[in-house]
Amino acid sequence: MTRRSIVSVAIMLLVIAARTSFAATQSSVCDTTPGLSESERAGCRIWIYATAGDQRFHTYTFQQRIGVLVDWFLVLHSAARDQRFKTWGLINDPDCCVPGTPNCPAKSLDETYGFDWCPGDEDLLKFVGKPGYRDPACDFKDVPLAKDDPHGPADQRQNPCDLAFGTSTGALGFRKFPNPRFNPAAWTKVNGHPGTWEGFDRKLSTDQSNPDSRISRMADGSIEPPFLVGMACGACHIAFDPVHPPSDPAHPRWANILPAVGNQYLHISEILASGMTKHALEWQVFAHARPGTVDTSAEPNDQIDNAGTMNALLDLPRRPTFQEQVTKWRKVQACPAGANDDCWCEPGRTGKCWLRSTQTEAVMHILKDGADSIGPLEALQRVYINIGSCSEQCWLNHLTDLRQLDPAQRNFGQTPFEIGQCRRDCPNFRAIEDRLADILNFLLLTRANELYEARGLPDAGDLVEQLDGEFGAGAVSRGKHVFAANCARCHSSQPEPFDNRDFRETVALDGRNIRKDFLSTDQPLLVSEIGTNRCRALHSNHMKGHVWDQYASDTYHARPPDPNLKEPDDGGRSYYRNVSLVSVWAHAPFMHNNGIGPEICGSEELYRSPYVDAQGQLLANPPACWPYDPSVAGRYKLYKASMHELLYPKQRIPKTMKLDADIIVDFGPKIFGAQHAEGMAIRIPQGTNVGLMGNFQHKQFVIDLVLALTNQDTLRTRLATRVGPDKARTYADDIHAIALEVVKAPTKMIDIVAARLPMLLELYSSCTDSVENDGHRFGEDLPDADKNALIAFLATL
Repeated sequence: MTRRSIVSVAIMLLVIAARTSFAATQSSVCDTTPGLSESERAGCRIWIYATAGDQRFHTYTFQQRIGVLVDWFLVLHSAARDQRFKTWGLINDPDCCVPGTPNCPAKSLDETYGFDWCPGDEDLLKFVGKPGYRDPACDFKDVPLAKDDPHGPADQRQNPCDLAFGTSTGALGFRKFPNPRFNPAAWTKVNGHPGTWEGFDRKLSTDQSNPDSRISRMADGSIEPPFLVGMACGACHIAFDPVHPPSDPAHPRWANILPAVGNQYLHISEILASGMTKHALEWQVFAHARPGTVDTSAEPNDQIDNAGTMNALLDLPRRPTFQEQVTKWRKVQACPAGANDDCWCEPGRTGKCWLRSTQTEAVMHILKDGADSIGPLEALQRVYINIGSCSEQCWLNHLTDLRQLDPAQRNFGQTPFEIGQCRRDCPNFRAIEDRLADILNFLLLTRANELYEARGLPDAGDLVEQLDGEFGAGAVSRGKHVFAANCARCHSSQPEPFDNRDFRETVALDGRNIRKDFLSTDQPLLVSEIGTNRCRALHSNHMKGHVWDQYASDTYHARPPDPNLKEPDDGGRSYYRNVSLVSVWAHAPFMHNNGIGPEICGSEELYRSPYVDAQGQLLANPPACWPYDPSVAGRYKLYKASMHELLYPKQRIPKTMKLDADIIVDFGPKIFGAQHAEGMAIRIPQGTNVGLMGNFQHKQFVIDLVLALTNQDTLRTRLATRVGPDKARTYADDIHAIALEVVKAPTKMIDIVAARLPMLLELYSSCTDSVENDGHRFGEDLPDADKNALIAFLATL
């Protein structure tokens, strides 16, 4: 029996023994997995529990500043616990229970305000509507500082209370905190009794002709919910163990859960827009990402529709590194004489200073294009900011406000997030930063998920025997040679020649075995070479002057653009890195957007078919989506179907996500020329490409409409830099015509724009690629026998 199997059985026995009652303290894989070091166990707890204060963002700031409502009760209410995975892809917390069920400490939903009861709630619920809650993170036990830590030897880490753990909501990775501003009387008046949010969820009007029928009572700031809800990093990365999946996904045990494998079923975009109506711009444009993907630019908003997968973090110690020029903050014990804004010492601490400088150092390429490229510690820190930590102190003022059309005003466009300023002003930032090494140590533990173990086989040789029986005698061996000849130059971290390489070879690392081959070079390649949907490669957040400027290396910023693209692709953009194929059998569908392979779904309510014909119109009878099936057999079946689509690109049915309802944008009172447009609305029709909306640079379009009416010479000069002088003259005249028509009939703007759509897309679209499952045609000319052999071999990796 392998070490991994022994650990899993031990966890299973511990959990079974504990199921007769619900513990008062939270347990997790962090506590039940033997063999973890103190640092690894500490990092695990932070990964699973810590929100770093982002509960304020997800309760207040997201709604007030970005205008998107989250209906946490719809997503998390206890009565629908058994449906959470099927509907939202959420992983139920094994330690939580539905109030009123046997052995559950809470006897009614009124006690928990409609949520699950979870360990720690015996204290937390006492402080709903009251100050004085002591967060469980305050009891976090730090491990000793590393002996070579420049900020030692004294322990000067930020108070662990600022990690902000709260208690579980009942869904792993989502944490709740008592709201001291909660008013029980006001809540009961709105909802009828404490255990429901029905009145809080209700629309402000039942009259469908009234714009208030599209706004929830949740937008009413005078009514405070009982809980603030935040997210830990684990919210997107905790998932079912591919080797030991639950027999019932609604009732997992800790033995069925891994903390960093990536939740390929999660509807995080729909969760974060759950309080919006189906006709809202935010729902239609942002809440369409496939399960297991998220547009991490949705909140910074670079106006590029570019959802990407929640990565499985496997075999990270073998990930390739690259020597790059890196400008970043580094730990020092004192600032040099004459230091200015590039050096800072924390007040009240001795020798806890940070110096910003440029050095050449080895870095990993993180994110789909390798944009996070100043080190893994900083990449981890950035994720906490991107999910709302320190939002008020140092993030929101750098984000784009979609509704701000004046270039002279704050939030018209992105500005760089300042790491030094955030460290100075946000204690949550320092709490995470001081413990990043523990989080990284924990993530470096993750290993491949073996199909032979998942099938209960003694060793990999038995799996080869099974696969040869399925695909033909010698298929795995033949597939190895096909891989070496056709795939390894991108998907192996070993040097050539590949013919004599063992792609499954393991080496010992700190007493644990790990694959020698990361199964990727992690090198960035031009997106036109790969041919997949290019929108993700064109995201602009890490460019100079944009929000994540300081998290990209100087080398990244200097990368030349793809000469084969027409869209703006400067500043380091227009690349994808080669992804690792470790445990690829468990992580279909494929590509950065899960676009190649069958569509998967839980609840039909959140599924919209993307299949279109050659003219880009939705198919009347599209292929059905595949129901969620995290079983070993289900993953393997999905893997084979996805591999078939990958290797037979001519058989793929094109996919383009469409609006599945009209978008209604209410406006007024406004003045357009001499007209008052009070109580009017613009309607964007169902069936419009989602990318058309998400990629359209509407701010520049509005500026150019104004220029067309006020200064056409300036407009022509600006357009000439994009399309040349000849087209610029013609296009400036067209924009002038559009402006005149909009002034006359503002509610007809969509029709007016549609009449000149090709020209407008050329000028204002961040990405014009509408097909989501194209490209990566490598291997399409292989003989069928070689393709089958390759599918067999890759299942062993």
